[in-house]
Amino acid sequence: MTAIVKWAGGLSFLGRANTNHWVPMDVAKEVGGTAAASSPMELVLIGLGGCTAMDIVSILKKKKVKIEDFWIELDAVKADDYPKVFTQIKLKYVVVGKDVPKDAVERAVRLSEGKYCSVGAMLRKTAKIEYETEVRAP
Repeated sequence: MTAIVKWAGGLSFLGRANTNHWVPMDVAKEVGGTAAASSPMELVLIGLGGCTAMDIVSILKKKKVKIEDFWIELDAVKADDYPKVFTQIKLKYVVVGKDVPKDAVERAVRLSEGKYCSVGAMLRKTAKIEYETEVRAP
């Protein structure tokens, strides 16, 4: 995988990797940015959510579990000192569907967290990652 990050002025940047899609990045005004885009750390957290979400949907689909909606709520804590890495991350997986077996959702989450999600594997080097699952009827 390769990527390029190009300065767009101030503390704004554009990043592009192999898929050739540009992603804007910026930081909060109080640290010199314009708050015009997600920060790099926000993108890391979103990347974790996207990585595990793709796993969950794929696993449930293979198990023929039909879902109507799905999201992950992520909450992260950063270290107080630089480089201010994530030290704790909590993921709440919410699956909505009729007769969705909670054990199937929990198994999919365990497989993603323990085997498939590469972003999670990297972040576990610095952060304690916890999760919970919730299954809701439509």
